[in-house]
Amino acid sequence: MYSKDNEFDQASGLRMMQQKNNVKVIAVTGGKGGVGKTNVTLNMGIAMAAQGKRVMVLDADLGLANVDVLLGLRVTKNLSHVLSGECTLDEVLVKGPNGILIAPATSGTQSMVELSPAEHAGLIRAFSSMKTPIDVLLVDTAAGISDMVLSFAKASQDILVVVCDEPTSITDAYALIKLLSNQHGVYKFKVVANMVRSLREGQELFAKLTRVTDRFLDATLELVSCIPYDNNVRLAVRKQRVVVEAYPKSPASLAFRSLASKASTWPIPEQAGGHLEFFIENLLEFGQRKNREQLSE
Repeated sequence: MYSKDNEFDQASGLRMMQQKNNVKVIAVTGGKGGVGKTNVTLNMGIAMAAQGKRVMVLDADLGLANVDVLLGLRVTKNLSHVLSGECTLDEVLVKGPNGILIAPATSGTQSMVELSPAEHAGLIRAFSSMKTPIDVLLVDTAAGISDMVLSFAKASQDILVVVCDEPTSITDAYALIKLLSNQHGVYKFKVVANMVRSLREGQELFAKLTRVTDRFLDATLELVSCIPYDNNVRLAVRKQRVVVEAYPKSPASLAFRSLASKASTWPIPEQAGGHLEFFIENLLEFGQRKNREQLSE
């Protein structure tokens, strides 16, 4: 049976990640599908890689993967092979533009959508033993508000909520924020207004969301970027490329690079907070703690 103890054990496993430097972990989510979440993840990540960061993107839409497809990457192994024990996480990583690393999921596999607690723990352990050094992990979550989406979101240091100017986008983003704040103790969210016609439209979109959250929730929202509607994004997708690479001077590309620069300045907590966080304690800290535990036994 799954319990809070299982959840704690999984969190501990995440913190075992053997990086000697802390890893910045950002979950990109949005509640509703079709808001451009994966495009935001990839363009921000590839822009951060161009700025010298070692970036990894985890395709956390475990049953309907599309990150590798959007980049035109050839994938032979994915996270399902890691879970089955056929290979390690390092062995499934695929290199993309600017050296960005992709941890691909699988598509059309129901079992990946409905992971058991033991399988979820197995995925956590895969990260704890990863040897590839990274500075930034971007978690591209699935659409909706499933337990898996909530788990990945609350396990990240920053949650980036992508919204667009559609009533259902606002409603679903609010539902996601409500669940995380009311039931999981997450109170800070960063918002990206995507595909907006102007800066003012982006600000008004953000205002629509905060009018509801300010009234009913104990949550703090910050508008961190307004990504303009740009037909070059669609053209880039058709080429299986990202817009920052295919059309580097386009309005959306400039906005994505600005977001990447801003994200690089977001602080990494020195200690794990009240909710579960990926990769907060580096190998040295973990080793010291284990030594203390062994001495006290």
